Amino acid sequence: MALKAVAHGRGHLVHSHAHEENIPGTVNLRVEQGDDSGYGQALFPVPSENPNDPLQWSEFKKTMILVICSLYSFLANAAIIGPSPFINLWAAEFDVEPAVASELISYPNLVFGLGSIILVPMYLKFGRRPVMLFSLLTFAAGLIGASQCTTYGGLMAARVIHCFGSSVCEALPVQLVNDIFFLHERGKRIGYYTVCLCLGTFASLPAGYMLSGGYSWRLFFYVEFSFAMALLILAFFFVEETSYDRIAVVPSTPPSESEKDGAAEQLEQGAQLSSPAIPARKSFVQTLSLRGRVDTDVPFFMTIAHSFSYFLVPQSLWVITTFGIKIGLSALAFSYTFPIVIVSPPYNWAVTNSGLFAIAAVVGYGLAVPFTSSSDRLAAFLTKRNDGIREAEMRLGVMLPAMLIGPAGIVLYGFTAEKGLHWILFFVGGAMNYWAAYFYFSFTLAYAVDCYQANTSEMLIALNIGKQLISFGLGLKVLTWVLEDGYAVIMSGVFGATLLANNLLLLIFWIWGKNIRKFMAQTWLIRSIQSRRD
Repeated sequence: MALKAVAHGRGHLVHSHAHEENIPGTVNLRVEQGDDSGYGQALFPVPSENPNDPLQWSEFKKTMILVICSLYSFLANAAIIGPSPFINLWAAEFDVEPAVASELISYPNLVFGLGSIILVPMYLKFGRRPVMLFSLLTFAAGLIGASQCTTYGGLMAARVIHCFGSSVCEALPVQLVNDIFFLHERGKRIGYYTVCLCLGTFASLPAGYMLSGGYSWRLFFYVEFSFAMALLILAFFFVEETSYDRIAVVPSTPPSESEKDGAAEQLEQGAQLSSPAIPARKSFVQTLSLRGRVDTDVPFFMTIAHSFSYFLVPQSLWVITTFGIKIGLSALAFSYTFPIVIVSPPYNWAVTNSGLFAIAAVVGYGLAVPFTSSSDRLAAFLTKRNDGIREAEMRLGVMLPAMLIGPAGIVLYGFTAEKGLHWILFFVGGAMNYWAAYFYFSFTLAYAVDCYQANTSEMLIALNIGKQLISFGLGLKVLTWVLEDGYAVIMSGVFGATLLANNLLLLIFWIWGKNIRKFMAQTWLIRSIQSRRD
């Protein structure tokens, strides 16, 4: 039986007979004759015959969309966390305490998550493309506004605006991966997006050196603004509308009696009926339309309400707590505490060097990048052993080492700060945490999408709201807590234990995840989710 390999960009429309079983997250990927395949699995979701179906687009087109959205995520996260070296500077300039100045990061970070309540239903109803372009424009406007502010209140308002504008950038890349890539490609592609998301913390390094070079903190926002405008131009030309109703069937004109007779005659002669006419691929100019796919069936406010149901779904709740805890620790707790502790005895570093902790993120995430496709490959191997039946939990095994390495890094960081140990241990502990965080960011999210592919956007709203609330709670008073109780108690004890408890849930889902999905599939909650489609 001859099988066709995936052949994007060569004029070949891909085909597949894959289908989801009765339990959400269990997919039959057995390859039948004529199927295209990847990693020896039939392609899922099953694409339509229309070349305008995003699953049928060329690899170049898909890659450009992923790159642009991932860079947007990097830029947006850099805009939030990058100014952390300016906390003491802002405190002096605006005559506030450092804890109050740190709120210029905490509150915008909260808005960064809550903004998805508005923007995600917007891209469902009006299309991905117009909402992304609007988002980038709002992001750029807030950045240029921040560069001109002279008061604490004005800077807070400008940062809230650019964080609201960019709030869609953490939901949209995952949505687009779901729109344009097949199941066997998702772990790797979400991993690429995760790298960009996580490396946003690296922006604190150039931010610190802007100060050492004698430049104002305003330069940071000028640089961010210039990159935002460049990204807006790229998005306009390359990010085509990816919303597509693959389920809808366009009725064709009924054949006349003479056409029926002719078809019957051809069949008698051994010929086959030609397939229905396939529409032409849109021209480049047509793809530049600012009008997205308007879906009148999307209930804007009910979409918001429905998203809260995902807080009751175990798999999505785990993703929410994972992102919230890790962002609260990796992005906020480190960003707030390191600039304070490293300029104090016994280290006495210059303030301009306080952004160097970003090197720990670069090292940690850099060492994790080679494992980007590991969950896809493990799942493919286990699917083959399981006679072509894919279970969502099959990708989770690659996370086992990260389960313990991450909390160990937090403990090391906290005791280093408490005991005044050698500064290199800050970077070792941070790199351990960032390395482990990459696995949990990438593969818990891919796992949740695998489990419940219906209404991915609703789950992403819940994810953004939940993770920002958790990270906000962990980061808002972290400076106050460590000053009152010490780094060992708060960082190593409380935060380390919290992270470990969340990480250990991996064992629950790895072993009993299918049983949980099977049980949940019988509940009204999952039946209502499955009845709604993106």
